[in-house]
Amino acid sequence: MTFNLEALLGALEGVEFILVGGVAAAVQGAPIVTQDVDILYRLDIDNVLRLEKALVALDAVARDDPRRLRFALSHLQTKGHKLASTMHGPLDVLGSVNEEQLVYEDLLPYTERMSFGTFEIAVLRLQKLIELKRRLGRPKDLAVLPVLEATQREREQSGSG
Repeated sequence: MTFNLEALLGALEGVEFILVGGVAAAVQGAPIVTQDVDILYRLDIDNVLRLEKALVALDAVARDDPRRLRFALSHLQTKGHKLASTMHGPLDVLGSVNEEQLVYEDLLPYTERMSFGTFEIAVLRLQKLIELKRRLGRPKDLAVLPVLEATQREREQSGSG
């Protein structure tokens, strides 16, 4: 399934989140393909309520579950990963990342603001994404590291990263 990035991110406007994962790398120039959009959201109750509302508007349901279950507020308040299918494509909604269970506030200092249409979002900087993927150590993360590292070197040489 493909995704409409601008529509998906636009539906999340007002939600405090950081774009992480493959899409975060791609919007910073990494020539990679990914199957979903990954966001790390702030676990504050007001933000979780905004996220819940956005997920309803996106018609989000648990991915690969034939019962088409929606995400309850109690589920969204956890650090776990919620894998969703939405009207605009797959969305991984993360309460934390990596084994250290890093949360929104942990990674916010490692972001930059990027414009998408009429709104801005926080995007995890490529260098931090590389560090997290290396520590995670999954084969799919290790396989993409040379591409991410080459992109980071190019960004540094051009003065943009």
